Amino acid sequence: MAETPPTPTDACGRDFWSPLYRTGDTRFDKGRIAPPIARMAQDGDIPRGRVLVPGGGRGHDALALAQLGFAVTVVDIAPEACEAAAAAARALDVPLEVRCEDALVDTLAARRGTFDAIIEHTFFCAIEPVRRPEYVDACAELLRPGGVLAGLFFALGRPGGPPFDVTEPEIRGLFGARFALERLRPAPDSFPDRLGRELEARLVRTR
Repeated sequence: MAETPPTPTDACGRDFWSPLYRTGDTRFDKGRIAPPIARMAQDGDIPRGRVLVPGGGRGHDALALAQLGFAVTVVDIAPEACEAAAAAARALDVPLEVRCEDALVDTLAARRGTFDAIIEHTFFCAIEPVRRPEYVDACAELLRPGGVLAGLFFALGRPGGPPFDVTEPEIRGLFGARFALERLRPAPDSFPDRLGRELEARLVRTR
């Protein structure tokens, strides 16, 4: 009998990410907030209030936003990442809620309609592409009406993953039913090795 393929929630889940943190194979971790996200926060593109950072890893984006006065919740499926984020928050003496769970299932079940903004950075590209419609619906349900999804999508132009490629037409097609797309463009100030491969987005929940 053929082996049963993994379900979407099994693929790229805790058993995939935790070993990377344990062995230090985290080349995706830049050690600081992504420059476009820092700019968007400073420019007012991220509304003040409660902010969710799903798939936030060691919490660099979340910590920087908390230091700017946002009320931030960071979620990651890997306990090692969550422990690092919590330890960094204690060291910096900044308030940060850290939750170790599946953002598209557990966080959604507990926090529907809670957030003013969601920050996307290396999460959409890390989940199996089959879960992308689930991601869109979860983000819409986690946000209050008029809430903002802001951040970066990886446009790698290659097969395989994670990270999995995403295209501008895919973003427009997936998000169009529940969000107004206010901005979608190549990020002008990405990390040097990601320049030209990130799409900066600002989307507003419409339903």
